[in-house]
Amino acid sequence: MAIVLQLLLNSLITGSIYLLAGTGLTLTYGLSRFPNFAYAEFITLGGFAAYALLQRSPENFGASLVLAFVVTGLVSVLSYLLIFSPLTKRHTPLIPLMVASIGLGYVLRYTMGEIWSWSTIGYPLLWASYNWGGVRLTSLWLCLIITALLVALSMHLFFSYTKVGMAVRAIATNPDLALVSGINTERVILFTWFLGAALAGIAGVFRAADTQLYPMMGWDILLPIFAAVVLGGIGSFYGLLIASYLMGLAENLGVVLLQALGLSTEYRMAIAFLVLILVLIFRPRGLMGGEGA
Repeated sequence: MAIVLQLLLNSLITGSIYLLAGTGLTLTYGLSRFPNFAYAEFITLGGFAAYALLQRSPENFGASLVLAFVVTGLVSVLSYLLIFSPLTKRHTPLIPLMVASIGLGYVLRYTMGEIWSWSTIGYPLLWASYNWGGVRLTSLWLCLIITALLVALSMHLFFSYTKVGMAVRAIATNPDLALVSGINTERVILFTWFLGAALAGIAGVFRAADTQLYPMMGWDILLPIFAAVVLGGIGSFYGLLIASYLMGLAENLGVVLLQALGLSTEYRMAIAFLVLILVLIFRPRGLMGGEGA
């Protein structure tokens, strides 16, 4: 029983990271209609922004989350205004937009590498650890799970009861109709780019605190995050919510299976992607594809 509970807990932890980091990807695609690969660097940037504060004040973890939220959000908005807004206004095709996002990612990655070095960095933090009947839980994991659940609840309320949230859903469903209805699409898109990248920055803080921080950190987890976005249905936050935890469960079940077979746990991603492929065979548009935010 302890093994099963630990497996479920680990899946909840992994899924929470995917949910926080994938929100920006799915919302940005829903509004801007292209996958932004630079979100990998927004994850890493959040980790480094928090590290810059924690170096001086290790006790201010909460403040470091706020700093990461603001910094990554502002960098995302700036990148949209300087790069992606001019391109989309010129009706740039999908592939050049993707290439531009990859190029932006390289610029951000190498800039962070030059500022903070390419060596792995550990946060100067110690986390309380609890053990109940063989099930291990740390205060960091508890904070991560609570944060992800609060974000999920907040996003539900945002989409259901706020004008901006309803505008996001309207633009994702029919951008032309939203425009003629009087919705300021540019302002809504800016807000979405800020919020999505800011949540990716929060995910980066938790990822760095749980493992190690280095310039490639975000890129190394981008593929499973994209898989969760696709599995849930591109542009659907509620689909992402379900898919993130399904991917977390598949990945951690894969670890158990690989260990039982005496194989390297590095292959766990392959099992998660196998689940993705099987689902997409029967649901080509994902679990909730086509249902908006």
